[in-house]
Amino acid sequence: MLDLLPDLCDQHGDLLQVADPVFQDFGGKALFYGRAVTLSCYEDNSLVRDLVIRPGHGKVMVIDGGGSLRRALLGDQLAVKAVEQGWEGILIHGAARDVGTLATLALGVKALAACPVKTEKRGLGELGAVVSFAGVTIHEGDYVYADRNGVVVSATPLI
Repeated sequence: MLDLLPDLCDQHGDLLQVADPVFQDFGGKALFYGRAVTLSCYEDNSLVRDLVIRPGHGKVMVIDGGGSLRRALLGDQLAVKAVEQGWEGILIHGAARDVGTLATLALGVKALAACPVKTEKRGLGELGAVVSFAGVTIHEGDYVYADRNGVVVSATPLI
């Protein structure tokens, strides 16, 4: 199935938050979904590095980078680790880099844009944060569904 979101919206529209259409697809997996693991970090991907080495089966990492496009919160090395740990996908309210390589990986990646600049590692950020961006609010444990049609969020599992 390539187009999951239109069906979810038709069947469960009243249960969904629909994100504003601001994300670009960078990963090699166009359709992904799972339970949200949330974090908030601004131009520092230390917590992303910590999370990608944890098991991610059935999970989507949701990163609120404050919308910054000056530093990439995900690159090829961290994405490879995420694939190795079974993460379904990563949703970034910010930038990604190494996008040519990201496109070859079995990982869903949505971000606002590409930026070649890496972050500084200062150990800043918050795991489990309630994040709000693109017209949606995502709590740790919510369900995130994404395909080329966009991103939707539900408090309960729909699949």
